[in-house]
Amino acid sequence: MVPPARIITLTTDFGYRDPFVGIMKGVVSAINPAAAVIDVTHGVAPQDVTGGALALAAAVDFFPEGTIHVAVVDPGVGGNRRPVLLETDRACYVGPDNGLMSLAAGRQRLTRVIHLSNPEYHLRPTSTTFHGRDIFAPAAAHVSGGVPPEQLGETVEAFEKLHIPAPQRQGDNRVEGQVIYVDGFGNLTTNLRREDLERFEPGHVSVRVGDRVIRGLSPNYASAGTGNYLALVNSWGLLEISRCNGNAQAALGAGVGARVAMDTDGGEVS
Repeated sequence: MVPPARIITLTTDFGYRDPFVGIMKGVVSAINPAAAVIDVTHGVAPQDVTGGALALAAAVDFFPEGTIHVAVVDPGVGGNRRPVLLETDRACYVGPDNGLMSLAAGRQRLTRVIHLSNPEYHLRPTSTTFHGRDIFAPAAAHVSGGVPPEQLGETVEAFEKLHIPAPQRQGDNRVEGQVIYVDGFGNLTTNLRREDLERFEPGHVSVRVGDRVIRGLSPNYASAGTGNYLALVNSWGLLEISRCNGNAQAALGAGVGARVAMDTDGGEVS
């Protein structure tokens, strides 16, 4: 079992206008005042489970072992989806069983899945619209204080998994993918991975999104020059399309799901 931790992270689509995030922090503090609560982000687009999953997966490796990650992007709140705790060899994940936590947890060794069904660890009365307050925050707080996860409910065999589309190789010189995430700067993150590109010389690559063709891969944002488009491998190890000192999403009219193709003239790394 992962040892009790004092660190709890929060990843939600709640934004900062409403009091929801603050309420969750209040619940945690009331149960375990010693817990340290760290915000990963509350800027996930509303109900964007995939975006939330990608943000969480990008963050978890930078937290210490034993961290409890609470994630709430929950279009099905109050419905049939289960509230769950996923325990791995490095962390615990608390949230809705809708695939939101599967990318992060899937990179670690899963030890068990707990259905958070024990009402003794819920706030009462339990709302059908705010499980972040009434189920997820209490669960994380109790575990951070040393309550064994199995006391929070019954062990189940499986959890929902989110599948990111894989890029498709078209012959020797072309790989096709799509935009899977847009950050606050308008940068377009694609599902094309570093390993899809590393066999080709950066100067021999062309990246196409819509009618725009970008020649070569850039080492950083500034190298393209203000106003110019560029393609680079970002900190997530994925191909990103950007505009230097600008917003690629707004300028290109491209968002999640937009098709992206990488071509090479045959220049391969020897």
